Amino acid sequence: MLRIENLTKVFEDGTVALNDVSFTVNEGEFMVIIGLSGSGKSTLLRCINRLIEPTSGRIIWDDVDITAASSGELRQIRRKIGMIFQQFNLVKRSSVMTNVLSGRLGYAHPFLSLLHRFSGADRQRAIAALDRVGIAEKAENRADQLSGGQQQRVAIARALMQEPRLMLADEPVASLDPVLAHSILQYLELLNQQDGITVICSLHFLDLVHRYATRVVGLKDGYLVFDGEPRELTPEKFKEVYGEEAEMVTVGGQQR
Repeated sequence: MLRIENLTKVFEDGTVALNDVSFTVNEGEFMVIIGLSGSGKSTLLRCINRLIEPTSGRIIWDDVDITAASSGELRQIRRKIGMIFQQFNLVKRSSVMTNVLSGRLGYAHPFLSLLHRFSGADRQRAIAALDRVGIAEKAENRADQLSGGQQQRVAIARALMQEPRLMLADEPVASLDPVLAHSILQYLELLNQQDGITVICSLHFLDLVHRYATRVVGLKDGYLVFDGEPRELTPEKFKEVYGEEAEMVTVGGQQR
């Protein structure tokens, strides 16, 4: 179980990105975080693995206080937390294989990892990860030769190299068209259902939320304003998250 307790983040310029946010995430959930841009979604995800240091509050995972972990302890914790970014965060001039193998850096010998020397077992693991997302044949291509959807699949394969128990996905489909968005989220759904990986994913589109989430958390101006099942996200609750002027419209028979 992951517990977020009274989490607050205030940046140096005085911006309050998170304000006393508390909730729990059960193992095996596919949790979606919703909210306007600037509501605190990305900050929350980055606080969980301490890419951003919280100002106050605690993040407890399996009874371990991540916020109090030393640098050595944090390295061990991060091995089990995969991260997927909106803009893929690949080394574009490097091969797909090199990008995927970089997900194994937390396990590799520090000196050998600097030289990008990985074991045969790690290379086999990388091919298997690429095969799971359907692009094993692209292993030797440069990352910048791939489409956006293919690059995001490389990012998922890279995260799989960590053998994660928790996957954080920060707007993973924001730059993709609707068909590709479903493709990427279906891969995350399979990892969630087949491997039991807990997924915490920030999304904007409500049709995707209703399709993939088992639970939804809503943020507004850094405050937690919704915590419930997707079916509980009524038009009234939707307006609490997105503001009174927001409207749930129907696209292809689905609300978004």
